[in-house]
Amino acid sequence: MTLIRHNDGVLDAARDCVLVYGVRRTTLTDVARRAGVSRMTIYRRWPDVRTLVADVMTREWVRVVADLDLSDPVRAVVAGVRGLRSHPLWRKIVEADPELLMPYLLDRRGATHEAVLRVLEPAVGDARKARAVLLVAQSFLLSAPTMLDPVTLDELDDELAALLEAYL
Repeated sequence: MTLIRHNDGVLDAARDCVLVYGVRRTTLTDVARRAGVSRMTIYRRWPDVRTLVADVMTREWVRVVADLDLSDPVRAVVAGVRGLRSHPLWRKIVEADPELLMPYLLDRRGATHEAVLRVLEPAVGDARKARAVLLVAQSFLLSAPTMLDPVTLDELDDELAALLEAYL
């Protein structure tokens, strides 16, 4: 997927700042310094930290999806959930700045949703099913940790696979 605003050095620097400071404590000055560019270079592409971080999230999470073997959509979805769940940026945002995810859960689809749907639709053969699969996967990604004890994440991932097998 090609981002509208793309500069790997700046995106890498932003990711690194978020991993160290969290989103709320990351500034465009921090990112510029780490990227070795001026703040104006960043402002030409991104109006604020949240927009920059949204592009970082899209890039990082689309990379996880891009590496999946879609010959078996069920295994691919479960692997994608596991990959995102263990991604350092995902973990940092969930731990430090979970409110950043709320617009993508309640108000609108983001660029990552669109990219995942472009991958899922041909894999499952239907736009409605792709959306349903994405919603189920998203709930397992976000809420599985709240359902632990007496079960493990691996057991919940097995249940996700069973649900998807039955559905697809």
